[in-house]
Formats: sequence, structure tokens, C-alpha cells
Amino acid sequence: MLNIVLFGPPGAGKGTQSENLIKRYDLVHLSTGDIFRANIKGGTDLGNLAKSYIDKGALVPDEVTIQMLESEVNKHPEAKGFIFDGFPRTTAQAEALDRFMDSRNDSITCMLALEVPEEELRQRLKSRAETSGRSDDADPQVIQKRIDTYKRETAPVADYYRAQEKLVAINGVGSIEAISKRLFEAVDATD
Repeated sequence: MLNIVLFGPPGAGKGTQSENLIKRYDLVHLSTGDIFRANIKGGTDLGNLAKSYIDKGALVPDEVTIQMLESEVNKHPEAKGFIFDGFPRTTAQAEALDRFMDSRNDSITCMLALEVPEEELRQRLKSRAETSGRSDDADPQVIQKRIDTYKRETAPVADYYRAQEKLVAINGVGSIEAISKRLFEAVDATD
């Protein structure tokens, strides 16, 4: 089974590239943001629990997040693999994901980390704000805060996968097609 963690800072192109990886390898896309929204909208027990934290402005605890993710994975017993988008965000979440995958006699195949210089990220986010109407991408201070939060809190997860020799750094600069080609070559090399 092919299980990919797609990783990178805001504006690195994860959304675009995850779509290309899903099509190429017939993977199930698991976005924690989408899973949260679906569970909250559906009024599930986990959704209500997550909402109670979100409504207080608190982070949803790792245990709740991983339970929702496990539930989604278990809904797809015929899957050829998964692409994890927006998860794990912390080393504790990466460890929890490994425990869950181990319980399924499976594992994460690789972490594909899109690497893009900060100035390029700022330009991409600014452009995205103009074309998509995402106001959070229009404010330079908000953009910088998101990049700083990523570097401080999320980037260390790469070290976890590096220690397992599963981290593959991908140059995230260039055309969409060129970046996709680099990602496909990295995935094909894991076989």
C-alpha cells in the first residue's frame, strides 16, 4: 500500500500537487480540515467534541484528531493507499499515525516535502489571494505569521521522518508539471 505524507509550508502547492498524486496513484485523499468539517457538520460524537475545542479557540487534541483520521481510513478498506494532507502537524501526531498504521500492518511509505523559498511563498500566497478571494492570503503580516508558525511548529515533523529515512525533499519551484514530475519520480523510487 502506498501511504504518502505531503508536506510543505503554506503556498508550497500541496493542494495542487496532492490532486496530481491522487490521480496518478489512485489514492484516497485525507485532509484533516475536511475531516473536521464533515464530522462537525454531521454532528458525530467526535465532531461535537472537536467543535467544543474549536469554539473555545483551542487546538483539537491529538487523540481526537487521530480518532477521526482512523475512522476515515477505516471507511476505505479497498484503498490502494492514502495521501495525508495537513497531518501530521506535530511529532506526537506522527508517532500516533505510525502506531495506527502499525495496528493495520501498514506504514507510511514516504514524506514528500515541498521546499520553496520564503519570498516565493509570499508571492504565491499574494497571487492566490487575488485569484481565489482568500483574504487570509492577502495580508503580508498574516502570511508571515503562517510561515513562522509552520517553521516553528510543523517543520520539525520532517526530522521524525528523516530519522526513519522516509523524508524526500522535493524542489517545489517551477511549473506545476515539472514539480509533479519530481514528485512522481520520488514516489516511483520508493517501490
